[in-house]
Amino acid sequence: MSGHSKWSTIKHKKEANDAKKGKIFSKVSTLITHAAKQGGGDPEMNPSLRMHIEKAKSVGFSIDKIEKAIAKCTGEGGEGIDFTEATYEGFGPCGIAIIVDCLTDNTNRTVSELRKLFEEVGGSMGESGSVSWNFDVKGYIIVKCGHMEKGEKYGDEDRFVKDDRDTIMMELMDVDGVVDIKRIALEGVEVLEVFTEFADMAKVRDILSSQFPYVVDSASIIKVAKLPKPLSGKDLEKANGALERLEDNGDVQDVWSDLVV
Repeated sequence: MSGHSKWSTIKHKKEANDAKKGKIFSKVSTLITHAAKQGGGDPEMNPSLRMHIEKAKSVGFSIDKIEKAIAKCTGEGGEGIDFTEATYEGFGPCGIAIIVDCLTDNTNRTVSELRKLFEEVGGSMGESGSVSWNFDVKGYIIVKCGHMEKGEKYGDEDRFVKDDRDTIMMELMDVDGVVDIKRIALEGVEVLEVFTEFADMAKVRDILSSQFPYVVDSASIIKVAKLPKPLSGKDLEKANGALERLEDNGDVQDVWSDLVV
C-alpha cells in the first residue's frame, strides 16, 4: 500500500507540473502572437517579439511552436487571432490591492472568470482606478553580467562569459533613461536589475541590446506598490494562495499586489 500511495503522490505532482507547464506555454504563445501582430513577425525588426522568443526558449518552448505562434497573427492556417490588452483591479483576502493584466481574445469571458475568481478567494473586483492609484508603473530590464562567445567549432553552442559586474553597472548608469540599477543573483548568475520610467523602457531596452555586448535576459513593465501591505501567518498564506489562483487563469499575464514580498 505504501508503494501505491507513493506512486499516486508522484503521479499527482507530475500531472500538476505538466498542467503548470502547459499554462506557461499557452501564455508564452499568446505573448508571441500578440507581439508579432503589433510589430511584425521578424524578430530582428521587432524587439518585443525578440524578447518574448528568447523568454519562450528559456522555458523550453520549441522552435516549431514559436513559428506557429507567429503565424497565428497573420491568419495562416485560418486562425488570424486578435488579442486585446486589458487590466482589471480589485481586492483580495485581508484587503490586499490587486491589479491583473490580461491578453484575451474574449473580454466578456475574461471579466466573468476573473469576477468569479475574486469572489472565490474572498475578495471582489473593483472599478478602474480603485487600487491603481497605489502603484507606480516602471520599466524593468534584467541584464546578465557577461557576454556570449561563439562556439569554436561549427555546431558548438555559444558560451556565456562572465564580465565584471561593477564595470557594467557604471557603463549602464550613463545610458539615457536609466533611473536605477540594483545587483542581484539569478539562478547562480550575477545580474543587474535596470529600472526606467514607463515611457523609456523600450528605448533603453533597444540601446542595451544594440550598443552593449551584455546579455539582456528580459524586459517588461512592472507595477510597484507605493504603500506595501505586510501580512503574516495564515493571512499571508491566504493572500498568496489568492494571487496564485488568479495567475493560473489562462488569460492572465501578470498579477500585481501591494503585498510585501
